[in-house]
Amino acid sequence: MAVLECNGLSKRYGSAVALDGVALKAEPGRLLGLLGPNGSGKTTLIKIACGLLQPSSGTVSIAGKTPGVETKKLVSYLPDRMCLPRHMSAQQLLNMYADFYEDFDEQRAGELLTRLDVRPELRVRQMSKGTQEKVQLVLTMARRAKLYLLDEPIGGVDPATRDFIIDTIMNNYAQDAAVVISTHLISEVERILDDVVFIDRGRIVMAGEADDVRERSGKSVNDLFREVFRC
Repeated sequence: MAVLECNGLSKRYGSAVALDGVALKAEPGRLLGLLGPNGSGKTTLIKIACGLLQPSSGTVSIAGKTPGVETKKLVSYLPDRMCLPRHMSAQQLLNMYADFYEDFDEQRAGELLTRLDVRPELRVRQMSKGTQEKVQLVLTMARRAKLYLLDEPIGGVDPATRDFIIDTIMNNYAQDAAVVISTHLISEVERILDDVVFIDRGRIVMAGEADDVRERSGKSVNDLFREVFRC
């Protein structure tokens, strides 16, 4: 069974169409790249999967369940902007997540923060932007979820931080879980993607296994993305 499945998924805001008949699957043990320019509908799709938005039509399921209270236990979500309370320390954040999520591995999160050389007493407002991004990712990936939805996890951070983020994603999800990475920075994540979906103006314009896409096109996913979305 697919961990995430969408069929005919649409979302409208009045006359504006954010998603238009989207169909995709994220399978267990695989990383899916949801690739498209800014404003293509990536964040809308992820928020619907999280249960933060309701679709206008179509269906979406998480491990066979409609998004709701039960699926929130299965989904670990990294938003595209900082959402950590600025007054809290790194240790307080770990404690809060451990209290709130039954599947949160506090020991693993602590080990990752140690690797980051983040002092437990350091407060979010004292952290650099890159460190804040890392801490937020650690909190997301330290859960033992079935579905990880990562919205622009490498946007706005330096190359060294991107490497850490990508390595953390690769090494911290179970083989029965699926990972969806939304990004327009294809070259940074291409090497870890199993499947790719190109989305533009709310519609899927291309989808398939990353290796198949490269073989059929004779191009890297990054080069093909640049060709498809050339201004």
